[in-house]
Amino acid sequence: MQPRLNHWAAAPDLMQAFLALNTAIESAGLEKSLMHLVKLRASQINGCAFCVDMHTREARKDGESEQRLYLTSAWHDSFLYSDRERLALGWTEALTRLGAETPDDASYETMKAQFSEQELIQLTAVITMINTWNRLSIAFRAVHAGADAAAA
Repeated sequence: MQPRLNHWAAAPDLMQAFLALNTAIESAGLEKSLMHLVKLRASQINGCAFCVDMHTREARKDGESEQRLYLTSAWHDSFLYSDRERLALGWTEALTRLGAETPDDASYETMKAQFSEQELIQLTAVITMINTWNRLSIAFRAVHAGADAAAA
C-alpha cells in the first residue's frame, strides 16, 4: 500500500493543533490502560491498520497482556475485562458506529454508574480523538510500521 499524502507535512499547523488536543485529552486523568483498549477497539472497528499497530505496540509497552489485546475485538465474550472496561468498550462501539448504535438513555445511565461526569467527558473525548486519527490515517493511507519496528 502506498500513502496518498503526508498530512503532517501538508498541514503541519493543523496537525500540531490535533496533537495538542490529543495531549490534553490523554493527560486529563483517565487511566492509561483503559485509553489503550478504547483506542485499539475504535481502530479495529474503523479498519485503521496504522492505529491498530501503533496502539497495540503502545499498550504492550505499558504492560498490557497479549491475551487482552488479542481479545479486544471479542470483548463481549471474554471475562478478561472489568465492568468499567466493558462499559467503556461498549461506549466506544456506540460512538464509533454512530448511525447503527447511537447510545440510548439506558446506556448513558449505565455508564454513570462506573464513570463520573468528568470521566464520561474524558472517555468520549478519547473516543472522538481516536476516530479523528483513524479517519486521517485511512484517508491518506498512513502505512503502519514494519515487522522490525513492531518487534522493538
